[in-house]
Amino acid sequence: MTDLLLALDEGTTSTRAMVFDPTGKPVASAARPLTQFYPQPGRVEHDPEEIWRETLAAATEAIRTAGGAERIAAIGLTNQRETIVFWDRATGAPVGPAIVWQDRRTADDCAALEREGHGPSVASATGLPIDPYFSATKMGWALRHRPALRDLLGAGRLAAGTVDSYLIYRLTGGLHITDATNAARTLLMDLNTCQWRDDLCDLFGVPRSILPEITDSAGALGVTRAALFGRAIPVCGVAGDQQAAAIGQACVAPGAVKATYGTGGFVLAHVGETPRLSRNRLLATLAWRIGGKPAYALEGSIFVAGSAVKWLRDQVGLVLEAGETERLARSVSSTEGVYLVPAFVGLGAPHWRPDARALLTGLTFGATRAHIVRACLEAMSYQTHDLMTAFRQDGVEPQVVRIDGGMAVNDWMAQDLADMLGVTVERPVVTETTALGAAILAGVGCGLLGGVEEAGRLWHRDRCFAPGLEEAARAARLAGWRAAVAQALGSTPGCTGAA
Repeated sequence: MTDLLLALDEGTTSTRAMVFDPTGKPVASAARPLTQFYPQPGRVEHDPEEIWRETLAAATEAIRTAGGAERIAAIGLTNQRETIVFWDRATGAPVGPAIVWQDRRTADDCAALEREGHGPSVASATGLPIDPYFSATKMGWALRHRPALRDLLGAGRLAAGTVDSYLIYRLTGGLHITDATNAARTLLMDLNTCQWRDDLCDLFGVPRSILPEITDSAGALGVTRAALFGRAIPVCGVAGDQQAAAIGQACVAPGAVKATYGTGGFVLAHVGETPRLSRNRLLATLAWRIGGKPAYALEGSIFVAGSAVKWLRDQVGLVLEAGETERLARSVSSTEGVYLVPAFVGLGAPHWRPDARALLTGLTFGATRAHIVRACLEAMSYQTHDLMTAFRQDGVEPQVVRIDGGMAVNDWMAQDLADMLGVTVERPVVTETTALGAAILAGVGCGLLGGVEEAGRLWHRDRCFAPGLEEAARAARLAGWRAAVAQALGSTPGCTGAA
C-alpha cells in the first residue's frame, strides 16, 4: 500500500527525515547533525556535500523503518531558507561552501546599495529590505570572489539555488526548480508575479541563467532517481521551513499566527491572497503557491534563538545540555537586572542592523549562571514582543500564538512568552511542525489530501499557556530590555526602533 508521506526537513544544524500517515501521525524518523563552519567573524558556511550525504542517509533510514519505498506516496521537502549553494550542472557536484542565511559578509555591500537609494524600490518589488540575510547579495559576492564559479559560468555549467533547489537537483538527477516561498527570500523575485526580475538580477550581479525555474509549492514537481531508494518516488511538495511550519500549525486562514524557535526564531502571520507590505519593518512574503495561486504572509525574523542556548552550552559551558535551561530559569525569581541581547550575527526585525553585536549587561557579583541562562530564555520573549508590536501596527491582532521548534518543549519559556505577549500560547502534540507541513504539501500535491485547509484536522493541541503577568511587571521588564538593545545598537534608549 502506498499511503505514507516522507518529509525531508533540511535545517541549519541538522537534517531530518520523517514519515507521516494520512492522519498526520509520525511513523518513522531519522536525523543527522550538520556542521556549521565559521571561517571568519560574521561568516557562516555549510558543506553542501555533507548536506546531501546526511539528508540521503536520514531519508534512507526513515524509509526503511516505515516499511520500504513502496509505502511512500510522495516526498515533501522543506529547508533552511536564504542559504545559497552553487553546483556544476553536468555533475551535480557543489562548487565551494554554501553561504548560510546567518552569514553577514555582505553587510557593507547592502549598506552601499541603501546609500545609493535602492532600498525603497527593492522593498516595493520583493517585500524585503536589503540585508545580508537574503540570498542575492551572497550570490553576487560569491561570483565576484570565487574564480571557479566564474569559470563554470563561462562554460554554461553553473547552477545556483537555495537548499531546496540543490537537493531536488541531486534527488532527481538534474531538475532545476525552486518553489515560490523559497524564491521569495532571494531579493530577486517579484512578490506579485512570483517571477524572477531582470532588473533585480542586474542590481545584485546575479545572472538569471543560473537560477532555477519557480514552481508551485505542491503538485507533480518531479521524481527521484530510482537508484536512490529502490523505486522512483514523486516529489510533490516544497516550501521554506517557516512556511512549512505555518502549514503544519494549521495557520492557513488570515490572522493565524505561529512562532518557531529553532536555530533562529520566526513569527509568521497569514494575511490572505493579496500581499501586504509592512509599515513596521516586517517581511512581506509568500505563505505558499498552489495551482498557480499565491497566498501571502507577514513575517518577523529573529536571527538567534536556539543558537544562543547552543552558545551557552558549547562556547561558555554554562549548561551541559539544552534541557538544563528550564531548571536553571526556574531556580531564580528573576534575572536581577541581567539582560542578554543575542545579536551574535546582528539583529533582525524590526531593527535590521547587521552591525549589531551581542551584549550581556546588568552583571553584578551576585549574578549566577542561572541568572544568565534565564536572561537568554527571556530574550526570546522580548524579541518576540518586539515583533508582535510590529504585527499589531500592521493590522494583525492575534489572540493565540502557536509555537513549535526545539525550544518549544521548554515549559518555562512557553509560559514566559504568554506572559510577555499577553496572549494565549498553544503548543501542538507534534512539535516537528515543519516536517508535518512539508508532508501536508506532499499530500496535497499527490492527491492524498484535498488542500492545505485539511491541516486543521491533523493539528492537535498538547498544552495551552495563558498569560498571567501583571502589566506593571511586564512594562518594567520591557524597559530594561529596550535599554539593553539601545546599548547593543550603540544608541540611546528610545532611538532603537524597538517596540
